[in-house]
Amino acid sequence: MAEHGFTVAVGNRSYAKVEATVARAKAEGDLPIVGTDGPEEFCSKLQKPRKIVILVQAGKPVDETIEKLSEYLEEGDVIVDGGNEWYPNTIRRSEDLVKKGIYFVGMGISGGEEGARKGPSLMPGGPKEAYDLLEPIIVKCAAQVGDEACTGYLGPVGSGNYVKMVHNGIEYGDMQLIAEVYDIIRKVVGMSNHDISKLFEEWNKGELESFLIEITSKILSKDDDLTGEGQVVDYVLDKTGMKGTGRWTVQEAAEQSVAAPTIAASLDTRYISGRKDERVAASKILEGPTEIPAIDKKQVLDDLQAALYCSKVASYAQGLGIIKAASDKNGWDVDLSLCARMWRGGCIIRAQLLSKIQNAMTEDKSLANLLVDPTFSSEINARQMAWRRIVTLAVASGIACPALSASLMYYDQYRRESLPANLVQAQRDFFGGHTYERIDREGTFHSAWTDAHKDIGDLSGRTAGEI
Repeated sequence: MAEHGFTVAVGNRSYAKVEATVARAKAEGDLPIVGTDGPEEFCSKLQKPRKIVILVQAGKPVDETIEKLSEYLEEGDVIVDGGNEWYPNTIRRSEDLVKKGIYFVGMGISGGEEGARKGPSLMPGGPKEAYDLLEPIIVKCAAQVGDEACTGYLGPVGSGNYVKMVHNGIEYGDMQLIAEVYDIIRKVVGMSNHDISKLFEEWNKGELESFLIEITSKILSKDDDLTGEGQVVDYVLDKTGMKGTGRWTVQEAAEQSVAAPTIAASLDTRYISGRKDERVAASKILEGPTEIPAIDKKQVLDDLQAALYCSKVASYAQGLGIIKAASDKNGWDVDLSLCARMWRGGCIIRAQLLSKIQNAMTEDKSLANLLVDPTFSSEINARQMAWRRIVTLAVASGIACPALSASLMYYDQYRRESLPANLVQAQRDFFGGHTYERIDREGTFHSAWTDAHKDIGDLSGRTAGEI
């Protein structure tokens, strides 16, 4: 922010950290950063209407920080929470602060350490009046792709946190998909870390170009400094941590009745990874295939590239579907093409693919699903057999590919005019009298499936409670 010419006041519970920040700003170009000691002095240094960004741990620390700051704020001031917060908390805080005339904005921020200095993706949601006050600052500070800033007004309070939450869910899926491809390459194809690194580096020059592909190449080539043998990645314990945003995304997918199997599979995989001791014990008991299928190396690598691309498209389709459903339900009117634009730069899921997603959502605002966009449907139709070969190869080789297979199954279910859901609904009617609809006539029906079934009377109330 200071590098873009804005004078910034900073505060922290630890004044030593404030002093260190001011000293660093001076050393890195005499940047206009002003240190303050305590919330009263901090607020007194700000030009009115005050615009404050808080970056603290989600939950109670946010409430405590707001309470301390609001004592010194006035009507028309703006507080922005830039943390990964559960969106109902943001709505609650906004409702409390609006009584004092203070605007509250929940702004998702993605970019990690690099984005923090070079420009992150900024996803704000809150009162439009508050956004208008912030816009001159955040448009300059956000990542830039071409002549577009990776930010914009998403909608009312809650929408910014929601979009960031789903961004993180997509991130979970993307990372898991890449990990599964890596696993197949090393276990089935038999390539070394350095060779896989070169392959990912090459993939990063084409349709798979993305931040996560780029860093994966770098990770795989990093030699281990502690032992002097092999690469660091082989010494990293196979237990994946998490902060909770992926779980929130899956919970919200269920709440909105939107299928998100790729994201859910990536979350389940993290749970299983955490049971390391159990897996070690199970590996001595449970068996897998004893023979690995013969392969054509070039064919498999080409198929993996195609499968990864198709799975990524499916994952984005699921994420955007969650956002759309929540937006419709809450009246946010979130522009999905804006989401894609925000994610094109600065953030963890930034990728070349997002340019095409932005175009698809711009050209057809009512697009039901990314998979049926003319460009993407053509690409996936041409690659779907490669996708199937990879999932089949992984299964035959005993290599778990939950996200790749979940993505393919999402595609296969979505593309089918008829699903075996007819049998499931018939089962529900058999044991619970839940009724069913027919394909040959209008209305609600119930069958006396056996002699033991009796007339259940008026059917109109039998579907009460359905979601």
